[in-house]
Amino acid sequence: MANIVFDQERVLAAIDAVVHQTMNMDMVWDWPCGVAYFGICEAYRATGKQEYLDLVKARVDEYIELGLPNWTVNTCSMGHAMLTLHEVTGDEKYKKIAESKIDYLRNHALRFGDSVLQHTVSAKNDFPEQCWADTLFMAAFFMLRAGVAWKDEELVNDALNQYFWHIEYLQDQKTGLWYHGYNNIEKGHMSGFYWGRANAWAAYTMSQAGRVLPECYLYPKYMDISGSLAEQLAALKLLQTENGLWRTILDDPESYEEVSASAGIAAAMVLKGNPLHTKYINKAVEGILANISPEGRVLNVSGGTAVMKDRDGYRNIPRKWTQGWGQGLALAFLAAVWECQSCQGDGAL
Repeated sequence: MANIVFDQERVLAAIDAVVHQTMNMDMVWDWPCGVAYFGICEAYRATGKQEYLDLVKARVDEYIELGLPNWTVNTCSMGHAMLTLHEVTGDEKYKKIAESKIDYLRNHALRFGDSVLQHTVSAKNDFPEQCWADTLFMAAFFMLRAGVAWKDEELVNDALNQYFWHIEYLQDQKTGLWYHGYNNIEKGHMSGFYWGRANAWAAYTMSQAGRVLPECYLYPKYMDISGSLAEQLAALKLLQTENGLWRTILDDPESYEEVSASAGIAAAMVLKGNPLHTKYINKAVEGILANISPEGRVLNVSGGTAVMKDRDGYRNIPRKWTQGWGQGLALAFLAAVWECQSCQGDGAL
């Protein structure tokens, strides 16, 4: 994308610092680790720096030796790193783990309605007949990547079905923004707020769909992804703060600016490739870099967040600690910026 302005040395230094700080974190095999290591894999892909992939490989091999957990929707997020490790190394053990996760999602994960994945974080029935935007990253995007890599059309269509129904359930047609979750039993959005990171999960994974899926225009449900993303980004750009960030409740001026949401949203703008978004991306580059410490901690990232009961529930989630999802989404954004010279818009798609 033309006219994205950034200091190359500063961006590369930030990527390097965030990667190494992330590898200093003692994360277990779960969704924080899944998002973080996806980000490191994106940093490897963008920069070609073999060290980054070697760090992930060594840690994953350590996890395998220690023993892996039972699968949930959230633990399936580690499938992203498995796909990258198998693609690069050719080692079948990583593919077997990814296949096991796909088997869980296909045949064992709780679903409702039109085969929609229920959001789960443990072996329990955590949130009966609820879909959350988080699931698009943890499962649907992973399913799409695996389906394309393995030439499994049934899996591709299942992934696109997840996108379709999450759009149906979670996007507000009036505003273009996404709600955090939907309760199919009560037929509503619970507290009904436009949570920032939910919009980041949606925007980022939708922006990746057309890049991952060959001849995406031949899949009718992809057209819903494209239309949803276009309307969402048009709404999101108007809610960017003067600091180049987005708030934890997007349309609440009293909510704090939240960096993981900001990174995911801005990365989606880069990948979408619409030149009208360039000025918002440029502001985001400065805003996000300003929230990366010299040692590579991504700052002002909200903690793990359920669908909260009220506005104060979201406002009071702490943002003091280093979080795997903040590290990973920041790396996804910086990697996208680094590669932006080759990004091209997909027009009406």
